[in-house]
Amino acid sequence: MRGTTARRTVVSIAVSAALACATGCTASGESTDAAGSGGPTAPPGSAPPRPTAPSSRPPALTGPSADCLRAVERATGRAGSARVESTTVMGRELSLEAEGALGWRDGLTGTLTITYTGGTTAETMRRLGTTAMEARYLPDAYYAEVGDEFADRMGGRHWIKYVYADLEDLGGGAGAGFADQMRSTTPNQAVKLLLTAGDVRKVGEETTRGRRTAHWSGTVDGPTPQSVDIWVDDRDLLVKKVERGRTETGELTQTAYYSDYGVTVSAERPPAADTADFKELLASQGR
Repeated sequence: MRGTTARRTVVSIAVSAALACATGCTASGESTDAAGSGGPTAPPGSAPPRPTAPSSRPPALTGPSADCLRAVERATGRAGSARVESTTVMGRELSLEAEGALGWRDGLTGTLTITYTGGTTAETMRRLGTTAMEARYLPDAYYAEVGDEFADRMGGRHWIKYVYADLEDLGGGAGAGFADQMRSTTPNQAVKLLLTAGDVRKVGEETTRGRRTAHWSGTVDGPTPQSVDIWVDDRDLLVKKVERGRTETGELTQTAYYSDYGVTVSAERPPAADTADFKELLASQGR
């Protein structure tokens, strides 16, 4: 693999994987270049922002269902942190598993271990000697770890830093809304999203990981409809969520489980000498 192409591949793959685990299923995806020869002009695996314009949203949900879901939103928001286990499938491009703890009291913080389980991006990564990485989330940026073979192609540095503000500045507005999505990746965001659905309904009562839960479901309109399902325990805390949408390479699905609300969360910035800046990497490619 030529040096320039290898560097582009490393940057593209790291963005794609970290985005998938951080934002989950945000909506239908744009085409990507995660495995290929060109540098990224948008975060691979990313998606148009969730519909936010007032004209694209149905009237605010009212009535008993809205009251129940807003109680869930408040309780989950107040908890401040939780352990997370998730699986994400992005069509033919990438599938992964993530595990760790995230906090949202003072911006997004936490650490996740991401394991690549399939897809064209994962195959490219395996050829470069990487099957898993660590992602660290801080309020202003997140850091993606790469393996030794990756690092050799990045000047010996093992971490890539993604400043949210820099992602917003990607060419052609491609990163618009991306930083906000990264900073708001918390369980209560799934509830907020569900509150915008026009067909919210309580499906019934179920046992989820040994806990009695209420199952809620709805569909959010947008460029491509997105379904949202959540399972809530008797403390109004999310136990599980499932979000589904579409990408050009197939279905985009994330299933996440939450536990240990209030857990202590930490994320240290990697050493500066061992960190490459995403914006600088793009600049080195003439972008």
